[in-house]
Order: sequence, then structure tokens, then C-alpha cells
Amino acid sequence: MSTLNRPKSPHTPTAIKKGEKEDSFWDKFSTLGRKRGTREVKKVQEEGKYAIDSPGSPSQYDIPPEDYALREHEQRAVIDPQSINDPEVVRLQRILVDWINDELAEQRIIVQHLEEDMYDGQVLHKLWEKLTGKKLDVPEVTQSEQGQHEKLNIVLKAVNHTLGFHHKIPKWSVASVHSKNIVAILHLLVALVRHFRAPVRLPENVFVTVVIAEKNAGVLNAQKFQEQITSEYDDLGMRCEKDAFDTLIDCAPDKLAVVKKSLITFVNKHLAKLNFEISDLNTDFRDGVYLCLLMGLLGGFFVPLHEFHLTPQDIDQMVSNVAFAFDLMQDVGLPKPKARPEDIVNMDLKSTLRVLYSLFTMFRDYA
Repeated sequence: MSTLNRPKSPHTPTAIKKGEKEDSFWDKFSTLGRKRGTREVKKVQEEGKYAIDSPGSPSQYDIPPEDYALREHEQRAVIDPQSINDPEVVRLQRILVDWINDELAEQRIIVQHLEEDMYDGQVLHKLWEKLTGKKLDVPEVTQSEQGQHEKLNIVLKAVNHTLGFHHKIPKWSVASVHSKNIVAILHLLVALVRHFRAPVRLPENVFVTVVIAEKNAGVLNAQKFQEQITSEYDDLGMRCEKDAFDTLIDCAPDKLAVVKKSLITFVNKHLAKLNFEISDLNTDFRDGVYLCLLMGLLGGFFVPLHEFHLTPQDIDQMVSNVAFAFDLMQDVGLPKPKARPEDIVNMDLKSTLRVLYSLFTMFRDYA
């Protein structure tokens, strides 16, 4: 959806006046660290350009370490300016901007540039509330840099919890988002699109070139590498997983009924030991309770009731249950399910069938 008819963003970028020079790559680079005087910045630009043009080759400039913008052994990452202008990267940003604007249209929030409009956490706060239907107790507007950091920290903790980053480290942080690191912001927004199955199609296999600059022994060196932002996805932002269940659901509903009946029989054979019975694969497993109990029965161990929510009260507890069941599956030797816990909670039939079929395959002969 185009935003041409939308009113101007509240963060409309300032136009470059006639006679003024547009910021160079190394001007932008310096925004990631401390501000330096004109003389120091000019030297860093000259040194940095040489390092970028000759990756892996140490620079020969003999400048005292105190005149560099980087401290000794300090490392920073920025996106190659040529990479950010790649048509697929530009298209990805436009799709994400339009998606955010569509989600927040009722609140009259208009995003035009991801770096400028997402860095302080205000738009991300409203987006998270819209997507989850929850409220977050943070100040609406923060002017000071410290206040922005504090708000962004709270918002990102909520976002990371929603996305399931309880133990894993995400590809974004308070520092990277607040410093307007477009790579981190893209990773964050793509993760949100996939998690909430946004009705948009992202360009596949989008890469950006990232430059890592580091100072060693007073010499600024730089290396480039390719960072993947998107992979192969279907229309709802999920990874393509074409298999027999896609064919069953799309082309052979009669055979699908037979498969579902077989899986229900298999599950009830074991749940009957606890006097439980299921009738609908799509709904009976969404809270994760039966899945946790089933794993204990199949694995031959007792699952402590305090390890999961026996009567889950909300979506988060359901997701926690299913995630715990997935951990139990790996404990008994099954590979990590390709489905996400959220897929089971959201009653995605294909995902539920895949999980149960993997159990059926391994334990079909188990009494």
C-alpha cells in the first residue's frame, strides 16, 4: 500500500539546503560513537575510506591514537552505503514502512524513514500494543536521550518476550536501535512480521553488506561481510515448508481425514492412561497441556506439574507450555520441531499435524 496520500510524517527529514554538503558515509559512521571535532572527523574519514577500499590491509596513516574516533580495540558495524540503495533493500524498507503505517493508521502515526522514526521506541511501543492488544506502562513521549534509552529498553524487553527471546540473543539491542542501525531495525521488524503473520509478502533472500571497523595498534582496519535479512517465506511471512501435509490439505482432503483419524487414535491410546481423550487436533493441543502430558507418557517419565501451566490463563502461558513440550521432544531424541510454539497456539493445522506425526513415527509401536 502506498503512503503517497498520507499526511506528512511527524518526523519529516530536514531537506538539504542549497550549498550544504550531504553527509558522507563516515559522517554517518560517527553517529554510532562519540562526536569529534572537525579536524578529527576529517582524519577519520580519510583513514576510513582507505581502509574500506582496501579491506584486510592495514592503513599506513601515522596518526596518534587519541585522534581516532575509535578507541583501541573498539569495534563498530555500519551498513555499506551502496548496499542500502540496493533495489531489494529499498523495497523491503518500503513494505515495512507501509505495513507499520497500515497497522497504526487509526492512531494517525505516520512513518516515513525507519531509522528516524523507530530509534526512540515510540512507534515500536504503539506497534507492539496494536499487534498484541496489550498495554505497556511507559511514558508516551520522552525528549531526553536518557529517557529514550529507558523507554526503548522497556519496549524491547516486551517485544523480545513476545518473540520468544527468553534465552537466545536477538540481532538487535537498545544501543543498536537507538543509534539508528538500520540492519538491527530491519531484523527486528522482519521478526515482528513473521511472528504475527502480517499479510505482506517480503522480498526473499535480501542481503546487506555490513562493514566492521576496528582499531588495533592505532590502525583502523575494516572488513565487509554479507548479512542476510530475509530468507524464503510464504505469503504470510513464514518459512516455506512444502511437504506431504501441504499436499494433503490443499489437494487431498479425503486422505487428510484418514491421517487425522489415525493421529487421534494414536494420541487417545496413550492419553487414555490418564483418562483423557481428544477429538479435535486443531484445538485440543493449542494450550500445550495435552502435548506435555503426552510427552511424559511416550517418553516413560513423569512430567512435574509445576513445570508447566496445567490451566493456562493466557496466550503467553499456552506458548510457554508448547515450548516446554518441544523441549521434551528433543530430550527423547526427536529433532527440534520446525513449527513455532505460537503456530500450535494459533491452531495452525499443518504445524500441529507435523508435530504429532513426528511423535507417531517414533512411537507408533510403543504400547
